[in-house]
Amino acid sequence: MGNVMFLFPADVIVKILFFNCIKILMDIEKIKELIERQPNLSTVLGMNFISTPEDDVCMATMKVDEQNRQPFGFLSGGASLALAENLAGVGSCSLCPGKICVGISVSGEHVKAVAEGDIVTAKAKLVSKGRKLHVWDVRITNSEGNLISTVHVTNYVITPNENNAE
Repeated sequence: MGNVMFLFPADVIVKILFFNCIKILMDIEKIKELIERQPNLSTVLGMNFISTPEDDVCMATMKVDEQNRQPFGFLSGGASLALAENLAGVGSCSLCPGKICVGISVSGEHVKAVAEGDIVTAKAKLVSKGRKLHVWDVRITNSEGNLISTVHVTNYVITPNENNAE
């Protein structure tokens, strides 16, 4: 058999190479649809989840406003922990389609205040992915890139049974 050669215009080749290189591996769009179906902590606090090209990283943003600030006008530490736990949960659910992933341990340190009106960005990195437990490290930064909080989250992965499946 002889060699077979296919001729493609240059723009088609560039598009093929581009789309093969920029594949989104942590695709959380289905999880976002589930979250946005009804009000919940993520929607009330204004969390926006973002897919990433890495298979072990997910991100979210949250504007500091009246829903998630202290009476003093700064981002609540509890809201930071909620952002981290919800983001890690979204990441675990993305990695385990059809499973329920719940936080069983959340611990964090807050190192800088964030004033109302700023936007924080959380980046979660998967540290360990077991069959039943996922461990995530989450870094939260302000709009200038300064570290605000570091949070360690452990999620428990549950296989739904027929009795609790909808």
